[in-house]
Formats: sequence, C-alpha cells, structure tokens
Amino acid sequence: MTLFQKYISDYKSILKLGLPILIGQLGMIVVGFADNIMLGRYSTEALASASFVNNMFNVAVFACMGFTYGLTPIVATLFTRGQYREIGSNVRVGLIVNILFALAVTLLMSMIYFNVERMGQPEELIPLIKPYFLIYLSGLIPVTVFSVFSQWSYGIKNTRMPMWIILAGNLLNIIGNYMLIYGHFSMPELGLVGAGISTLFSRLFCMVVICTIFFMKNSYRPYSDGFCHDRVTRGLIGKINRTSWPVSMQMTMESGSFTFAAVVAGWLGAIELASFQVTVIVGTLGFCIYYSIGAAVSVLVANEAGKSDKKAMRRVGFAGYHVILACAVCSSTLFLLLGETLVNIFTEDIRVITTTVGILGPLVLYQLADATQINFANALRGTSKVMPMLWIAFVSYIILGAPATYLLAIPAGLGMFGVILSFSVSLFVAAAGFLFFFMRATSQHNNAISS
Repeated sequence: MTLFQKYISDYKSILKLGLPILIGQLGMIVVGFADNIMLGRYSTEALASASFVNNMFNVAVFACMGFTYGLTPIVATLFTRGQYREIGSNVRVGLIVNILFALAVTLLMSMIYFNVERMGQPEELIPLIKPYFLIYLSGLIPVTVFSVFSQWSYGIKNTRMPMWIILAGNLLNIIGNYMLIYGHFSMPELGLVGAGISTLFSRLFCMVVICTIFFMKNSYRPYSDGFCHDRVTRGLIGKINRTSWPVSMQMTMESGSFTFAAVVAGWLGAIELASFQVTVIVGTLGFCIYYSIGAAVSVLVANEAGKSDKKAMRRVGFAGYHVILACAVCSSTLFLLLGETLVNIFTEDIRVITTTVGILGPLVLYQLADATQINFANALRGTSKVMPMLWIAFVSYIILGAPATYLLAIPAGLGMFGVILSFSVSLFVAAAGFLFFFMRATSQHNNAISS
C-alpha cells in the first residue's frame, strides 16, 4: 500500500470514528443555541448571567471531562490487544478516581459560589447568577460519570452509542427549556432557573442510560464482568492518574483562560458580557468539529501505540490534521459569510449585536490555532506521553494568555476586540508545544511507548 493509500485509509477511519462524535457535539451546539436564543429573547440580563455562570463552569466541566480523557488511550490500547476484561477493570478504577476528582471540583466551585459578589460582576445580575450556579453545580457528577463511560465506548471504537444518548438528552433539554423558561404547557415561568433545571435533568438522563447499557447489554458482558469482579490495585490507580492529571490540567487551564476572559468582559459591562456569550456559542461551532476529529485521532493513535508502530502513529496524527484544517477553513468561511446572521438569532438588543459583529474578525483568526492545538493535543494524548501538556498549558494559557486578555482589553483600550484577539496568543503557543512533543513521542529514536 502506497503512502497516499495509507492516508486515504486513515482519513476514512478518522471520519468513521469522528462523525458520530461530531453529530453528538452538533446536538450539543443546537442545545447551546436554543438555550441562548431562548434566554436572549427572554432578557439580556438572563443571557448575561448565563454567560458568567456557563463560563465559570467551563473550567469545572472541562477539568472533570479532561480527567476522564486519560482513560481513552488506555482502553484503546487494551482493545487493540483483545484484553476486554482488563478494560472493565480500568473503567471501574477510572470511575472511582473520576468521581473523587469531581467531588473535589464541586467543593472548589462551592467556595466560588460564596464569593460571587466579590468578582466584580454587575450587581443587578447577582440574584440571577446564584440560583443558576447551584443548579449547574449539581450536574458535575452526572457529567463525569457519563464521560467515563463515553471514553470507554470511544476506546472500543463504538462512537455511535454515546452519540444517540447525547442526542436524546439534548432533545429533552430543548423541550424542557421551552417549557420552563417561558412557562409553556402549564409549567411555571422560571426563566434562567428553568434552563438550569432542564440541563440538569438531561445530564441525569444521559448518565442513567449509558450505565444501564454498560451493565445490561450482553455483548458488553466481558467489560462489565471485569468492572464488577476484578480488584482495584494501586498499579491501575497510578496508571490512570498518570494519564488523567496532565490532560485534565491542560483543559482546566485552557478553559480557565476563557473563563478569565468572561470575567474581563463582565468588567467591561453587561452588554459586553452578553456579547461574549454569543461569540463563544458561535465559536463552539468550530470547536466541536475540531474536538470530534481530535477524539478520533486520539483513539487511532492509541491503537497504533498498542502495536508499537510509531510511523503509523505519526501518520494518523497528520492525517487528522489534514481533516481538521479542512474543517477550520469551512468554519471560518461560515463565520465570515453568515456571522452577522448568526448573531441576530440570539438577541434583538442592537447594542449586543453591534458589539458582537465587531469581534467576528478575531474569532475567525483563532480558528486555525484552535484546530491545530486540538489535533496535536489529542494526538499526544493517544501516545500516553502526556506530562508535557502540563507546562505547555501553564505557559500558554496562564503565563501568556490571561495577561494578554487583560492588557489588550483594558490598558490597550481594545475592549471586546482585544479579549477575543488574545485567544490567538495562547492557542498558537500551545499548538506549537503539542506538535513538538507529539513529534518527539513518535520519533523512531524514542523507543519507549507507554503500555
């Protein structure tokens, strides 16, 4: 088989695995759009409050989800070797470790809740922010449990099952929003609180369904047997921690830089905060596409790592990059051509519309950087050599990204344009770091591949 034919085969494998993840992610985008459209048309205050809480919880959710991602390359490598019972053992340990981690994150977010008034947000938003914050907090454990079993499913190359569960949960979420935000079908009109309750219910639904499938479906019996009967050992706990912590901290610091940007937007005013929320939701169109391709790349790189084939690992990583670049071009073109139309869907407030349309340029600019860093972060995750992700994320998002956001937005006087422009600074640096260490991990001169 020629190199060209191998790449074509890799493209097909990536799309086959990534497409169901993408469909699930697009379903989540639809929910995000529906949430923000309904809230934006309910009131600008509700939209701004949702922006603050959602962006605060992006750090917590990405931290919890990122911790579960350490399980994926372990499962994918064992799956390649046919060690199905061992996969169940790892899922059990992964679930225990991830629930403990999620409880710690819940405690930290609870401390933030008691200090919301000190974070410089508009005073009129605090009565809306606090109850929505508590409801969102209740959903961290369900998100974590669902994500653990989703990573197991991705690792065994079954990306369709989580997709269908997510789509069903999303449908319930949208229906719940319509009923509870506005008070339709004899339900109480709860506004932002109604949106929170609907989201919590959909997350509980997804968790219950995927757990039921794992334990009750006959074809998954080898996994559930390993889960129920094998012992928890320090070796398994250590292995999962080694692959989980760096990924989680990388995603925490990345999402943290976006959360800090939301805080800076709040310092600028309620209109800017609402504009930031619309921009983030529109930008999610690109992110979810890149994430879906990246997740497939991680699984396929891990499959090749199970065969100790570094040449194939590198080829898969770059095949993913070809696909993800094409997606970035499509996303950027969509934002350029239809950006103003998309913004008008979310709000009728001319001040929010004008502010958001003015920052579509830097939104397009960071698509290339975001696509690159997602691809090679996931490719590096597939190698299980993830420790460099810690300091790459720290330098990119904390040392460079957060100060750039503040300096460009306030001292430089660029306002929201500077906030969105600063994302390109951290994302380009992170992309370069992940690429370098992926190349190093797959070098023929580096013979150690994590098992």
